[in-house]
Amino acid sequence: MPTTLSNNVLALLPEYILTIVGVLIMLGEPLLPAGRTRKPLGWLAILGAIAATGVSFWQLHLGVMNAFSDSIRVDAYSIFFQVVIGAVVVISLLASLDYFEGNSSHAGEYYALVCFGAVGMMLMSCSTELLMVFIGLEISSISTYIMAGFRKGQGTATESSLKYFLLGSFATAFFLYGIALTFGATGSTNINVVAAALPHTNSPVLAVLAIAMIIIGIGFKVSAAPFHVWTPDVYQGAPPPVVGLMSTAPKAAAFAVLLRILYSGYAIDQPRWQILMAILSVLSMCIGNFGALMQRDVKRMLAYSSIAHAGYLIAAFTALPADGIAAAAFYSASYAAMNVGAFIVITLVSGYSERVRTGDDYTGLAQEHPVLGAAFSFFLLSMIGIPFTAGFFGKFYVFTAVMHSGHVKLALIGLVNSGIGCYYYLRLITRIYSTANATKSSSSADFELAAETDPALIAAPLNFPMPAVSLRIPAYVALAAAALATLALGIAPNGVLRMAQSAAIATTPANAANQITPISPSSTLR
Repeated sequence: MPTTLSNNVLALLPEYILTIVGVLIMLGEPLLPAGRTRKPLGWLAILGAIAATGVSFWQLHLGVMNAFSDSIRVDAYSIFFQVVIGAVVVISLLASLDYFEGNSSHAGEYYALVCFGAVGMMLMSCSTELLMVFIGLEISSISTYIMAGFRKGQGTATESSLKYFLLGSFATAFFLYGIALTFGATGSTNINVVAAALPHTNSPVLAVLAIAMIIIGIGFKVSAAPFHVWTPDVYQGAPPPVVGLMSTAPKAAAFAVLLRILYSGYAIDQPRWQILMAILSVLSMCIGNFGALMQRDVKRMLAYSSIAHAGYLIAAFTALPADGIAAAAFYSASYAAMNVGAFIVITLVSGYSERVRTGDDYTGLAQEHPVLGAAFSFFLLSMIGIPFTAGFFGKFYVFTAVMHSGHVKLALIGLVNSGIGCYYYLRLITRIYSTANATKSSSSADFELAAETDPALIAAPLNFPMPAVSLRIPAYVALAAAALATLALGIAPNGVLRMAQSAAIATTPANAANQITPISPSSTLR
């Protein structure tokens, strides 16, 4: 009994810390006077997130822990994703510490929501019980629904939150139906029990339908096509620091769930769901990249870009079990670093009012703010996949794993789409380093065309000087952390890759563990 109690406490210690911090913030926020700064609550959230991330990393030394009747499993796999989620939460909180200052009297609620959302994400990554996954998914989703519309009083923010909530609730129903069908086919909702029962099930069709429903539900959370329709509008209306968080951490948690369910629970049906994942990968890459080509609003462009990146990551699901899990885990970390960094730059440049929105508005950024211009360009180059950036090795490992499994055509489609993505990324970089008067005096016809597709642009003047960026030390610390992570994953990825491979082995069925192919830059680039 003491051992069980100890495991139950230690296994969910990071979640306990974040929950306590969130509750303390909720209790402390009403005690502060109306005009008083909420920064102390933000620092409390940051310290709590750092503590939770540190405890997650410390759990590696405790070995594998099963808790709450085997519904929670803490191992190298869950810890990898928890550390990624925790790091993103810390960086996002630092970036938003000054963002809401003076603009929102409810900033304390925002910090509490981030903590509660992180609890749900971390719970998803370590759950082996589908009902527990569902609980974590709901905790995370409800927090992000509210944060998407946190700029109260702005129509785009309300629209963003409402669309996200309605479509998210609809997608969650698919996931819940998948859980119900899984129980009907196997008599259990525990992933390990499901894996043992599937070979003997009398309802194989029911099991296949369950897989499809689960993939649809998770596909919405990761912005995979054709379940992506919410993404551009939500990204456009939500505050930039919120978008940086919700486009990375919840996706990492959702992919952690999907990898565990498919590779551990439904490993026997891999030939069936592998085809579906390949189709989703191609659709996401093509729709994401071609959609981004037509966007003038930078946040909408990055929204379509995130759909394309979801396609690159989904391609890893067609690889051999251990290779695919390791590649997907590494890509999750790489994408988190470069995408959250890009939205930190947008946060600093556009401010709370977001008057800087279209690509033309970023013209001359490098001249007026050299550090921000260089950082934004660096993150965009990483998204392209330029060598010695996190994006390059992320795509490299995914496409290598895909080719090792024999899906050469899928890898080629991914490479072609990466080339297409170069255009809209380089187009924005060109504007960042252009002279302010060279392209910022674009024709009124172009602006009117953009306003037809985005009415919110009508209220913005065609040309205005780049707003002064105040020295926000916490945001610049977050920016430096994201840039260093993106650079480190590009020039010295072996440490994180080894952690990803250990995570893959921890959640791979025993009969597939020997399929892993060690990958290192030094061996593959020779």
